[in-house]
Amino acid sequence: MPELPEVETVRAGLERHVAGRVITSAEVLHPRAIRRHVPGAEDFTGRLGGLKIDAARRRGKYLWLDLADGEAMLAHLGMSGQLLVQPKGTPDEKHLRARFRFADEGPELRFVDQRTFGGLSLAELVEVDGTPVPNTIAHIARDPMDPLFDAALAVRLLRAKRTEVKRALLDQTLVSGVGNIYADEALWRSRLHWARPTDRLTGKQAEAVLGTAAEVMAEALVAGGTSFDTLYVNVNGQSGYFDRSLDAYGRAGEPCRRCGTWIIREAFMNRSSFSCPRCQPKPRRKAA
Repeated sequence: MPELPEVETVRAGLERHVAGRVITSAEVLHPRAIRRHVPGAEDFTGRLGGLKIDAARRRGKYLWLDLADGEAMLAHLGMSGQLLVQPKGTPDEKHLRARFRFADEGPELRFVDQRTFGGLSLAELVEVDGTPVPNTIAHIARDPMDPLFDAALAVRLLRAKRTEVKRALLDQTLVSGVGNIYADEALWRSRLHWARPTDRLTGKQAEAVLGTAAEVMAEALVAGGTSFDTLYVNVNGQSGYFDRSLDAYGRAGEPCRRCGTWIIREAFMNRSSFSCPRCQPKPRRKAA
Protein backbone atom coordinates (compact mmCIF):
# COMPACT_ATOMS: atom_id res chain seq x y z
CA MET A 1 0.00 0.00 0.00
CA PRO A 2 1.20 3.54 -0.62
CA GLU A 3 2.82 5.14 2.40
CA LEU A 4 3.54 8.75 3.26
CA PRO A 5 6.01 9.55 0.42
CA GLU A 6 3.74 8.08 -2.24
CA VAL A 7 0.65 9.84 -0.91
CA GLU A 8 2.52 13.13 -0.52
CA THR A 9 3.70 12.86 -4.14
CA VAL A 10 0.07 12.52 -5.26
CA ARG A 11 -1.04 15.37 -2.97
CA ALA A 12 1.57 17.72 -4.42
CA GLY A 13 0.39 16.87 -7.92
CA LEU A 14 -3.23 17.55 -7.00
CA GLU A 15 -2.23 20.88 -5.46
CA ARG A 16 -0.61 21.87 -8.75
CA HIS A 17 -3.31 20.60 -11.09
CA VAL A 18 -6.71 20.88 -9.38
CA ALA A 19 -6.48 23.39 -6.50
CA GLY A 20 -8.36 26.58 -7.37
CA ARG A 21 -10.58 24.88 -9.96
CA VAL A 22 -14.39 24.55 -9.83
CA ILE A 23 -16.01 21.13 -10.20
CA THR A 24 -18.89 21.13 -12.68
CA SER A 25 -19.75 17.44 -12.50
CA ALA A 26 -18.79 14.27 -10.68
CA GLU A 27 -19.48 10.80 -12.03
CA VAL A 28 -19.28 7.54 -10.04
CA LEU A 29 -18.64 4.55 -12.30
CA HIS A 30 -18.32 1.85 -9.65
CA PRO A 31 -20.21 1.75 -6.32
CA ARG A 32 -17.21 0.50 -4.32
CA ALA A 33 -15.37 3.72 -5.13
CA ILE A 34 -17.66 5.61 -2.72
CA ARG A 35 -18.67 2.80 -0.34
CA ARG A 36 -17.33 4.85 2.59
CA HIS A 37 -19.74 7.65 1.65
CA VAL A 38 -22.79 6.22 3.39
CA PRO A 39 -25.46 8.44 1.74
CA GLY A 40 -24.53 6.97 -1.64
CA ALA A 41 -23.47 7.98 -5.13
CA GLU A 42 -26.32 10.40 -5.85
CA ASP A 43 -25.60 12.39 -2.71
CA PHE A 44 -21.84 12.33 -3.42
CA THR A 45 -22.12 13.64 -6.98
CA GLY A 46 -24.93 16.08 -6.21
CA ARG A 47 -23.01 17.86 -3.47
CA LEU A 48 -19.84 18.37 -5.50
CA GLY A 49 -21.27 20.24 -8.49
CA GLY A 50 -20.28 23.94 -8.48
CA LEU A 51 -17.79 23.61 -5.61
CA LYS A 52 -14.29 25.06 -5.79
CA ILE A 53 -11.31 22.99 -4.62
CA ASP A 54 -9.36 25.22 -2.25
CA ALA A 55 -6.35 23.00 -1.53
CA ALA A 56 -5.00 19.44 -1.45
CA ARG A 57 -3.95 18.25 2.02
CA ARG A 58 -2.66 15.12 3.70
CA ARG A 59 -2.28 13.46 7.08
CA GLY A 60 -0.28 10.25 7.11
CA LYS A 61 -1.54 8.01 4.30
CA TYR A 62 -4.79 9.93 3.84
CA LEU A 63 -5.25 12.86 1.51
CA TRP A 64 -8.16 15.15 0.91
CA LEU A 65 -9.33 18.12 -1.10
CA ASP A 66 -10.59 21.12 0.87
CA LEU A 67 -13.86 22.26 -0.67
CA ALA A 68 -15.31 25.76 -0.67
CA ASP A 69 -18.33 24.67 1.40
CA GLY A 70 -16.11 23.77 4.36
CA GLU A 71 -16.18 20.03 3.74
CA ALA A 72 -13.52 17.76 2.31
CA MET A 73 -13.36 15.04 -0.31
CA LEU A 74 -11.31 12.37 1.43
CA ALA A 75 -9.35 9.80 -0.56
CA HIS A 76 -7.65 6.60 0.49
CA LEU A 77 -5.69 4.91 -2.29
CA GLY A 78 -5.83 1.41 -0.81
CA MET A 79 -3.59 -1.06 -2.65
CA SER A 80 -4.08 0.16 -6.20
CA GLY A 81 -5.91 3.49 -6.18
CA GLN A 82 -4.68 6.23 -8.51
CA LEU A 83 -5.74 9.86 -8.81
CA LEU A 84 -4.85 10.88 -12.34
CA VAL A 85 -5.09 14.24 -14.12
CA GLN A 86 -5.96 13.46 -17.73
CA PRO A 87 -6.63 15.74 -20.74
CA LYS A 88 -10.24 15.79 -21.89
CA GLY A 89 -10.86 13.14 -24.50
CA THR A 90 -8.24 10.74 -23.16
CA PRO A 91 -9.68 7.20 -23.46
CA ASP A 92 -11.10 5.88 -20.19
CA GLU A 93 -8.80 3.69 -18.15
CA LYS A 94 -9.88 0.06 -17.79
CA HIS A 95 -10.44 0.45 -14.04
CA LEU A 96 -11.83 3.99 -14.01
CA ARG A 97 -14.10 4.33 -10.94
CA ALA A 98 -14.91 8.07 -10.74
CA ARG A 99 -14.46 11.17 -12.88
CA PHE A 100 -14.49 14.90 -12.09
CA ARG A 101 -14.89 17.62 -14.71
CA PHE A 102 -14.15 21.32 -14.20
CA ALA A 103 -15.56 24.69 -15.23
CA ASP A 104 -12.39 25.66 -17.11
CA GLU A 105 -12.90 22.61 -19.38
CA GLY A 106 -9.31 21.63 -18.67
CA PRO A 107 -7.92 18.23 -17.68
CA GLU A 108 -10.21 15.87 -15.75
CA LEU A 109 -9.46 14.31 -12.38
CA ARG A 110 -9.95 10.54 -12.46
CA PHE A 111 -9.97 7.93 -9.72
CA VAL A 112 -8.69 4.59 -11.06
CA ASP A 113 -8.59 1.53 -8.82
CA GLN A 114 -7.96 -1.99 -10.10
CA ARG A 115 -8.55 -3.83 -6.82
CA THR A 116 -11.23 -1.45 -5.48
CA PHE A 117 -9.78 -1.34 -1.95
CA GLY A 118 -9.43 2.45 -2.09
CA GLY A 119 -12.26 4.93 -1.99
CA LEU A 120 -13.61 8.48 -1.89
CA SER A 121 -16.02 10.11 0.55
CA LEU A 122 -17.22 13.51 1.69
CA ALA A 123 -16.48 14.44 5.28
CA GLU A 124 -16.93 17.35 7.64
CA LEU A 125 -13.76 19.18 8.64
CA VAL A 126 -13.12 19.32 12.40
CA GLU A 127 -10.31 20.99 14.30
CA VAL A 128 -7.79 18.66 15.96
CA ASP A 129 -4.90 20.28 17.83
CA GLY A 130 -5.43 23.47 15.85
CA THR A 131 -5.54 21.80 12.43
CA PRO A 132 -8.70 21.12 10.37
CA VAL A 133 -8.96 17.45 9.34
CA PRO A 134 -11.84 15.30 8.06
CA ASN A 135 -13.84 14.01 11.02
CA THR A 136 -13.48 10.38 9.89
CA ILE A 137 -9.70 10.51 10.36
CA ALA A 138 -9.59 12.72 13.46
CA HIS A 139 -7.93 9.82 15.32
CA ILE A 140 -4.95 9.68 12.94
CA ALA A 141 -1.77 11.07 14.51
CA ARG A 142 0.50 13.63 12.92
CA ASP A 143 3.32 12.23 10.81
CA PRO A 144 7.06 12.88 11.21
CA MET A 145 7.07 15.32 8.28
CA ASP A 146 4.29 17.47 9.74
CA PRO A 147 5.75 20.82 10.93
CA LEU A 148 3.73 20.42 14.16
CA PHE A 149 4.86 16.83 14.82
CA ASP A 150 5.92 16.53 18.47
CA ALA A 151 8.90 14.15 18.38
CA ALA A 152 9.41 14.19 22.16
CA LEU A 153 5.77 13.23 22.75
CA ALA A 154 5.99 10.47 20.12
CA VAL A 155 9.09 9.06 21.84
CA ARG A 156 7.26 8.94 25.18
CA LEU A 157 4.20 7.29 23.65
CA LEU A 158 6.32 4.77 21.78
CA ARG A 159 8.20 3.70 24.90
CA ALA A 160 4.97 3.54 26.93
CA LYS A 161 3.39 0.97 24.63
CA ARG A 162 3.74 -2.72 25.42
CA THR A 163 4.24 -4.20 21.97
CA GLU A 164 6.90 -4.85 19.33
CA VAL A 165 8.57 -1.79 17.87
CA LYS A 166 7.40 -2.46 14.30
CA ARG A 167 3.79 -2.89 15.39
CA ALA A 168 4.08 0.46 17.15
CA LEU A 169 5.48 2.14 14.04
CA LEU A 170 2.51 0.85 12.04
CA ASP A 171 0.02 2.17 14.61
CA GLN A 172 -1.38 5.22 12.83
CA THR A 173 -2.75 6.64 16.09
CA LEU A 174 0.81 6.87 17.44
CA VAL A 175 2.65 8.17 14.39
CA SER A 176 1.10 8.19 10.93
CA GLY A 177 2.43 7.65 7.43
CA VAL A 178 4.77 4.75 8.19
CA GLY A 179 3.89 1.42 6.59
CA ASN A 180 5.64 -1.89 6.06
CA ILE A 181 8.31 -0.63 3.67
CA TYR A 182 9.53 2.40 5.57
CA ALA A 183 9.24 0.68 8.95
CA ASP A 184 11.72 -1.96 7.74
CA GLU A 185 14.00 0.74 6.35
CA ALA A 186 13.89 2.79 9.57
CA LEU A 187 14.60 -0.28 11.71
CA TRP A 188 17.54 -1.27 9.49
CA ARG A 189 19.04 2.19 9.81
CA SER A 190 18.45 2.15 13.56
CA ARG A 191 19.92 -1.38 13.91
CA LEU A 192 16.79 -2.59 15.69
CA HIS A 193 14.98 -5.88 15.15
CA TRP A 194 11.28 -5.53 14.42
CA ALA A 195 10.37 -7.61 17.49
CA ARG A 196 12.23 -5.42 20.01
CA PRO A 197 9.72 -4.65 22.81
CA THR A 198 8.91 -0.94 22.93
CA ASP A 199 9.11 -0.84 26.71
CA ARG A 200 12.73 -2.00 26.45
CA LEU A 201 13.78 0.78 24.09
CA THR A 202 16.04 3.46 25.47
CA GLY A 203 15.08 7.06 24.85
CA LYS A 204 17.89 7.34 22.30
CA GLN A 205 16.72 4.22 20.46
CA ALA A 206 13.12 5.44 20.29
CA GLU A 207 14.30 8.84 19.11
CA ALA A 208 16.57 7.20 16.52
CA VAL A 209 13.92 4.97 14.97
CA LEU A 210 11.43 7.85 14.64
CA GLY A 211 14.17 10.05 13.24
CA THR A 212 15.28 7.49 10.68
CA ALA A 213 11.65 6.93 9.65
CA ALA A 214 11.38 10.64 8.88
CA GLU A 215 14.76 10.59 7.16
CA VAL A 216 14.04 7.65 4.85
CA MET A 217 10.58 8.97 3.95
CA ALA A 218 12.06 12.37 3.06
CA GLU A 219 14.57 10.64 0.77
CA ALA A 220 11.81 8.56 -0.81
CA LEU A 221 9.75 11.68 -1.42
CA VAL A 222 12.59 13.17 -3.47
CA ALA A 223 12.55 10.01 -5.60
CA GLY A 224 8.78 10.17 -6.08
CA GLY A 225 8.07 7.28 -3.73
CA THR A 226 8.51 3.52 -4.10
CA SER A 227 6.93 1.58 -6.96
CA PHE A 228 7.16 -2.19 -7.26
CA ASP A 229 4.60 -2.40 -10.08
CA THR A 230 2.48 -0.11 -12.24
CA LEU A 231 -0.24 0.32 -9.60
CA TYR A 232 1.38 3.19 -7.69
CA VAL A 233 1.85 6.29 -9.88
CA ASN A 234 1.68 10.05 -9.44
CA VAL A 235 -1.07 12.20 -11.00
CA ASN A 236 0.76 12.11 -14.34
CA GLY A 237 0.95 8.31 -14.36
CA GLN A 238 4.67 8.16 -13.53
CA SER A 239 6.19 5.63 -11.10
CA GLY A 240 8.53 6.45 -8.22
CA TYR A 241 12.00 4.93 -8.16
CA PHE A 242 13.04 4.79 -4.48
CA ASP A 243 12.90 0.97 -4.64
CA ARG A 244 16.44 1.18 -6.07
CA SER A 245 17.63 2.68 -2.77
CA LEU A 246 15.97 0.29 -0.32
CA ASP A 247 18.40 -1.28 2.16
CA ALA A 248 16.17 -3.95 3.72
CA TYR A 249 12.64 -4.25 2.34
CA GLY A 250 12.31 -6.80 -0.46
CA ARG A 251 16.03 -7.73 -0.37
CA ALA A 252 15.86 -11.24 1.11
CA GLY A 253 18.90 -13.25 0.02
CA GLU A 254 20.87 -10.15 -0.92
CA PRO A 255 23.88 -8.87 1.06
CA CYS A 256 23.37 -6.22 3.72
CA ARG A 257 24.86 -2.98 2.42
CA ARG A 258 26.42 -2.40 5.84
CA CYS A 259 27.97 -5.75 6.84
CA GLY A 260 27.49 -8.14 3.91
CA THR A 261 25.28 -10.64 5.80
CA TRP A 262 22.33 -11.89 3.79
CA ILE A 263 19.06 -10.06 4.44
CA ILE A 264 16.35 -12.41 5.73
CA ARG A 265 12.58 -12.38 5.41
CA GLU A 266 10.36 -13.24 8.38
CA ALA A 267 6.58 -13.53 8.57
CA PHE A 268 4.97 -10.57 10.29
CA MET A 269 1.24 -9.80 10.67
CA ASN A 270 0.23 -11.65 7.47
CA ARG A 271 2.98 -9.86 5.57
CA SER A 272 6.77 -9.84 5.57
CA SER A 273 9.52 -8.17 7.53
CA PHE A 274 13.06 -7.84 6.17
CA SER A 275 16.15 -7.37 8.31
CA CYS A 276 19.84 -8.12 8.69
CA PRO A 277 20.39 -10.87 11.30
CA ARG A 278 23.79 -9.45 12.19
CA CYS A 279 23.03 -5.73 12.33
CA GLN A 280 19.56 -6.27 13.80
CA PRO A 281 19.82 -9.23 16.20
CA LYS A 282 16.65 -10.66 17.65
CA PRO A 283 15.96 -9.45 21.17
CA ARG A 284 16.64 -11.83 23.99
CA ARG A 285 13.67 -13.03 25.99
CA LYS A 286 13.30 -11.59 29.45
CA ALA A 287 14.23 -13.98 32.23
CA ALA A 288 11.24 -15.40 34.03
